[in-house]
Amino acid sequence: MTLRQQWAVVGGVVALLALGLFVATRMLGDELFPVSVGSEAPDFSARTLDAAPRTKTMADYQGQVVLLNVWATWCAPCRVEMPAIQALHEAYGPHGLKVVAVSIDDPGKEDAIREFARDYGLSFEILHDAPGDIQRAYQTTGVPETFVIGSDGVIRKKVIGAVDWNSPVNRALVAQLLGVPAAAPAAPSVGDSAGLRDSARAVEVDAAPPGR
Repeated sequence: MTLRQQWAVVGGVVALLALGLFVATRMLGDELFPVSVGSEAPDFSARTLDAAPRTKTMADYQGQVVLLNVWATWCAPCRVEMPAIQALHEAYGPHGLKVVAVSIDDPGKEDAIREFARDYGLSFEILHDAPGDIQRAYQTTGVPETFVIGSDGVIRKKVIGAVDWNSPVNRALVAQLLGVPAAAPAAPSVGDSAGLRDSARAVEVDAAPPGR
């Protein structure tokens, strides 16, 4: 075998390895790079509900503590937990918490999303991801699904299903990430925590401490 032939064989092997790596990454991406507590929050792209919609991405919230909620107007558990998210926003929004709720409703449902926000008195930021790409980016399994992201861009808590976001435990986590004193809810926590958990069979992944 000539030197040129040897290099051709080496080149072919390298090409096959590269192809195998590419295919494995495409097919096993979720297994190879799971989105969970301790991992960097993936980027996403969603539109505002303004008359002249703007595109927002994760970069727009760089350096902020973010509660990212993936939801839809047709989702019953989403309706149950929204008042608690609003209460958390009212308590810690002034301290720097950024609540971002990304709807995965179908294209053309902007009016329905706005109506939902009005009906529930939601004052935090609501975006629309009509293609639903955020589901793939964050490897969600349904709605609602929520991620608490630290100011360093790392996921600190992940919840599958509806929970009471105004509970003392969740308020304490947010306060810790913001570096402010934790305070008990001014009024009884919105909704029945057990009912919230049962209605959506919520699964919580333990929150990582801010230093990790």
